[in-house]
Amino acid sequence: MERRITDDLDELKAVLPDTLVKAMGTLQRNDDDLLEVILDLGRVPTARFVDGEVVLDEAEITREIIDYVTRRVGDFDDDNRAGIERTLHRISAIRNRRGEVVGLTCRVGRAVYGTIDILQDIIEEGNNVLLLGPPGVGKTTLLREAARVLAESRRVVIVDTSNEIGGDGDVPHPAVGRARRMQVATPMLQHEVMIEAVENHNPETIVIDEIGRELEAQAARTIAERGVQLIGTAHGNSLDNLLLNPTLSDLVGGIESVTLSDEEARRRGTQKTVLERRAPPTFNVLIEIQTRHRLAVNEDVGAAVDANLRGRPLPVEIRTRHEDGTITVESGRPESTIGERSNGNGRRSGAREKNQRNGDKARPEPQYDLAEPFEPHVEGARGLQTLHVFPYGVARNRLTQVSKQLRVPVQIVDDLEAAQALVTLKNYYRRRPRLIVDAERMGISIYVLRANTITQMEDFLVDIFELYGDNAADGADPLTVAMREAEDAIKQIRSGARSVDLTPQEGYIRRKQHDLARAAHLVSHSYGSEPNRRVRIFRDEPVRP
Repeated sequence: MERRITDDLDELKAVLPDTLVKAMGTLQRNDDDLLEVILDLGRVPTARFVDGEVVLDEAEITREIIDYVTRRVGDFDDDNRAGIERTLHRISAIRNRRGEVVGLTCRVGRAVYGTIDILQDIIEEGNNVLLLGPPGVGKTTLLREAARVLAESRRVVIVDTSNEIGGDGDVPHPAVGRARRMQVATPMLQHEVMIEAVENHNPETIVIDEIGRELEAQAARTIAERGVQLIGTAHGNSLDNLLLNPTLSDLVGGIESVTLSDEEARRRGTQKTVLERRAPPTFNVLIEIQTRHRLAVNEDVGAAVDANLRGRPLPVEIRTRHEDGTITVESGRPESTIGERSNGNGRRSGAREKNQRNGDKARPEPQYDLAEPFEPHVEGARGLQTLHVFPYGVARNRLTQVSKQLRVPVQIVDDLEAAQALVTLKNYYRRRPRLIVDAERMGISIYVLRANTITQMEDFLVDIFELYGDNAADGADPLTVAMREAEDAIKQIRSGARSVDLTPQEGYIRRKQHDLARAAHLVSHSYGSEPNRRVRIFRDEPVRP
């Protein structure tokens, strides 16, 4: 559908003083970019546009101007909002302690036809959709257009608390199409009108703007449980904002602190007290409105909340409308998550970093045992297939850290059925818990580490991805080069050299060099300090002074 804008701007100008209307006419600005006109007692009037603010007149606003405007608009309700009949404009009042109006925000209301195409497929599937965004980003505009489009084939009822969706007056604005509109006498009764709409008017879809109170969140859950599609809006920037909002967190399932059993805590590799989703989300789709032409879509809110709390946020779908009207869809990552602040297990980031540093101090040398090794599929020089790992009793943060350092594709999974490999420790494997028995029965590869250390994890990933072979990164694998250097040094020792110093390497490479020297029945020791620590290979054990 062709994009078309109806703003009824002349009706808004008709309630303003002539001096301000003339000043607006002299501005070299596009009326489509006008957001609102600000009139504050004792201050100069300003017009706010998308790209900034402009002073309309150097003369300060007087009491007479405030009264002039308030007489020409509708009555102010309990939420201090009024409108202009048959338009979508909103006039909001600021009052002093005596109840007198001392400021006005004249917000331009626009019906923008054709904007719903960016998410039309989502709402037409019958999903419960929550539009999330800061004030002024276009939530109500999308909501109004969604109501109009759905009303062409469904029974749609709008619960219009402030008359922003359907406009002021008893007759709804044409922008809502065939949708029916229920007005709310006072904002405190919005939740009751929501329930009344379901019980009295047999809707298939209910549209509600600005869910902001706990009773409204409870009413929304009740409506969703009755099989009625719900489309609503709320203020916020991201899923994080809702989870941390005690009033609205129930819209996405809410969060609570739970205590895990010892077995479950080991399986997850977390502390015993963690954050979990409390209930199924009221809205199964969350759309974060980043700008008027860019949306971030969470298609499965329940999964997104669970992943967020565990510090592994799911990718979101980024939908962008370009100037030529085309829409592109791509995958993106959330900017921040609660899990990143608490690491998904109630532990602060500083504690995690401290644990990692402590794990690096003393790295023992024991090897790991393999059972039914997984062979990653190789495509080209670095096309390694992602290895889905289920850690049991193994520190997830260390395993993730090592995989990033080695640049190998490892994905930690929580579902055993989705795993290609189970990694556990020797003492857990000996106990034969049910989870390991189930993994063996399902034919999942099991890797047994002797210790929960970065050293063991490095060796595990180096061997499983064969980083010393042709699958090396960038075509010049440091391990391959280092091992060739060690082989050359062994040849020099056998040719008569007493000792040979190798190039400084990382810890896991030095261990491989030591293994190679021992296999050749030679002696090797490490010298120096990081990052210049190196291996020296001897013919015989060096004499200590």
